Amino acid sequence: MAGAVEKKLAELGVTLHTPATPVANYVGFVRTGNLLVVSGQVCFDPDGNLVAKGKLGADVSVEDGQKAARACAINLLAQIKAALGDLDKVQRVVRLGGFVNAVPSFLDGPKVLNGASDLMVMAFGDKGRHARTTVGVSVLPMDAAVEVEGIFEVA
Repeated sequence: MAGAVEKKLAELGVTLHTPATPVANYVGFVRTGNLLVVSGQVCFDPDGNLVAKGKLGADVSVEDGQKAARACAINLLAQIKAALGDLDKVQRVVRLGGFVNAVPSFLDGPKVLNGASDLMVMAFGDKGRHARTTVGVSVLPMDAAVEVEGIFEVA
């Protein structure tokens, strides 16, 4: 039975899928005490296709970057669901770290990451407001446009 957060996501048209399996020597999440640290999630859609591929400021628009960041956030939520079984166990979204595949002159990384941040606030309300870092990088795995990691306080 879906909890309140999943019902809210459903109202937003978001359904969670089985999270992607790590592609190297790491795990999708680690829980230590009341913190859940979720590994970086690239912008896969439920079918395993990248929502946006390439560089912001070149072949990817800010709007497509925001859609990619939202997809990353959905993938974070899928990892949380796998870890906890219930998104209602999230007490607080503590931090998101975002990586934007961008040309060196691209300055709108924070606008791109709003795609992830906005979804967290829509899903969790005030508990979704978080600290955040956005970093422009020269490349991401599979040439993904965006990758997002997160730290969550959990019950």
